[in-house]
Amino acid sequence: MKTIVLGAAAALSLTTAAALADANAANPMVGGAEMFAEKNIIENAVNSPIHTTLVAAVTAADLVETLQGPGPFTVFAPTDKAFGMVSEESLNALLLPENKAQLQQVLTCHVVAGDVMSDALKGMIDADGGSYPITTVGGCVLQGTYSGDTFTLTDENGREATVTTADVKQSNGVIHVIDRVLLPRQ
Repeated sequence: MKTIVLGAAAALSLTTAAALADANAANPMVGGAEMFAEKNIIENAVNSPIHTTLVAAVTAADLVETLQGPGPFTVFAPTDKAFGMVSEESLNALLLPENKAQLQQVLTCHVVAGDVMSDALKGMIDADGGSYPITTVGGCVLQGTYSGDTFTLTDENGREATVTTADVKQSNGVIHVIDRVLLPRQ
């Protein structure tokens, strides 16, 4: 996993001076909980009342240590409601120890190596004519688009997720809260 993350980091080194200048700005609330820029992705996710399923999945996939690491990582974080759109049977099956590799792939399709703030993503989308291919550490390619202030990610199956809360700064990257679970090509 670390090799994949390091290789992808070279492809997406997107920390900008503007993003660094904003590092001390107030973070958005997530699910009514305060998010702290000095805490890492896992520490903040554990405190989010709308990411309990994501935290359970990351734990079952043995990705906690990775997402506590230095990063930087951009995580498109599905809410509990987003996971609720997945059938209970499918979700329970994914959480079984024998399906850990599949769960890891699903989760890493929500992670990008690099610190991709919404301003940087908007710039890439504009420079690419209105849609930008975002390669994840899980090998998925998400198409990023936006209209006004609304960002949409489309997975390789045509499933669309909307970013509901952008730019939640972390000590090791950024979280963008999304309203749907994205999947690898099926």
